[in-house]
Amino acid sequence: MSINQKEEAPVKYSDNTIRVLEGRYLLRDGRGRLIENPEGLFRRVAKVVAGAEALFGNTGAQKKWEEAFFKEMAGLKFLPNSPTLLNAGKEVQQLSACFVLPVEDSMEKIFDAVKEAAIIHKSGGGTGFSFSSLRPKGSPLTSTGGTSSGPVSFIEVFNTATEAIKQGGARRGANMAVLRIDHPDIIDFIRIKETPGKLTSFNLSVALTDTFLDALSKEDHYALIDPCTGKAVKKENAAKIFHLLTEKAWFSGEPGVLFIDTINKTNPTPDIGKIESTNPCGEQPLLPYESCNLGSVNLSKFVLGQDIDREALAGTVALAVRFLDNVIEVNDYPLEEIKAITLGNRKIGLGVMGFADLLILLGIPYNSAKAVQKGEEIMSFIDKEAKKASQELARQRGAFPNFAGSIYAKRNDPPLRNATVTTIAPTGTISLIADCSSGIEPLFAVAYKRKAMENTKLSYVHPHFLEAAKSGGFYSPALIEKIKAKGSISAIDEIPQALKRLLITAVDMDCERHIKMQTAFQRHTDNAVSKTINFPPHAKVEDVKEAIIMAHHLGCKGLTVYRLGSREGQPLEMCDYCMGRRG
Repeated sequence: MSINQKEEAPVKYSDNTIRVLEGRYLLRDGRGRLIENPEGLFRRVAKVVAGAEALFGNTGAQKKWEEAFFKEMAGLKFLPNSPTLLNAGKEVQQLSACFVLPVEDSMEKIFDAVKEAAIIHKSGGGTGFSFSSLRPKGSPLTSTGGTSSGPVSFIEVFNTATEAIKQGGARRGANMAVLRIDHPDIIDFIRIKETPGKLTSFNLSVALTDTFLDALSKEDHYALIDPCTGKAVKKENAAKIFHLLTEKAWFSGEPGVLFIDTINKTNPTPDIGKIESTNPCGEQPLLPYESCNLGSVNLSKFVLGQDIDREALAGTVALAVRFLDNVIEVNDYPLEEIKAITLGNRKIGLGVMGFADLLILLGIPYNSAKAVQKGEEIMSFIDKEAKKASQELARQRGAFPNFAGSIYAKRNDPPLRNATVTTIAPTGTISLIADCSSGIEPLFAVAYKRKAMENTKLSYVHPHFLEAAKSGGFYSPALIEKIKAKGSISAIDEIPQALKRLLITAVDMDCERHIKMQTAFQRHTDNAVSKTINFPPHAKVEDVKEAIIMAHHLGCKGLTVYRLGSREGQPLEMCDYCMGRRG
């Protein structure tokens, strides 16, 4: 793409954008006084990331790329993940959000992983772990003559360590714990969060295997396997375990599920290793010690008449891919093992935010077939443009070093600079900065209050509703307060039906529509898709079962459910699940 961007009017940032930036992202001096404004933040990040150009002999264009990166971020068209915004230009310039660490079956290795996680959390990243290699509870320990306490006890150790660390003064540590469905301690794992407040720094996911799902479909038993011996130790009724899993997910939203065999079928570098876990929100499957940096395009900025501005979107996608590839070069990696495999595969994850806003601007209800079609069309376009940009970078800079053994080389595809290019992240905080809807989620509420950080609550009313209410003559402060109390506008009589259909919220939709939207984006996403399947309070456990089976059948890589009201005190104060993310 051309790096000569047309001049645009300065962006007027919303009050919520300013509050989030001031509360978490802008630099302060030793006394806590602000020494940076929003433009200064984006300039700082752009300058650091454009600095990678010199490493490829592109010193002369470095300033031009800095200006291009700055304009995209300052215009809120593209934003990188939070660690890039927080840490660029600082002494510890750790810019990636997503990490997976191995947990091996020895006391020394387990506590090595605890230490490594602490280093990552301190630098602003989140970590995922598979505990599936740990011997089950009660297994003999030859070194001491005692018995193992099992994976669940060690997850509690990791949680305690995380609670003691404040990430860079700005982000609380987040983790993902994964256990395979065929691990002998799977029942204990599924039941961890029966007690509210347990493992608050962890999201939980069960890795469902094709073998288990096949046994479930046949109403059969399946084997629990000791990871140390590889031998079956017991048989369990698949339906019984699945009922327990879905009952707990119905009760609290956890555990989620990963379709681990589906994930590994699209592993771009199977010769390097198997994928066993993801980052804390589930959208980034990674090999042990691998990291990934993410960024998202704000789709609400690309409306042109009754469609999207494809030319402008293509330009932003190409710029974003270059930006994210540059981040890999200027990043300070917390561990040498992470640096080695990250540079070997060069994974990036470009996604979207503002999708629900885009649909509203186009007059398309989120729960319609047309919305699913539009989602697939947009993501297909972004994925193709992102791969074109990665191929161009490969011509300029070389393919990712592990390309020769990748699935792309085996298919005789053109060389890519990056083993993956697309991911749909939840965009929890960066969507607040961009003042748009999060990820590919529908609106959770038309008006709400949300806790965005310590001691800061944001008040929000969707701008399209405000405009429609004022122009339609039915706006009043009392109406806004009523909507904030309810979230949904579906049962408020004075609001026109057409507006209710357009501003449909997550809990007004059936789960099939949620899953079909997730599937539409997954078809054109290298990594995975962060999407919450929202259920109303009266949903049944059977509904959760059907959702998981449907998601697997349609090719999703995982599933997260949230039943409204299942977490005390969170709706409409905007919990993580409500906003389409875990962690």
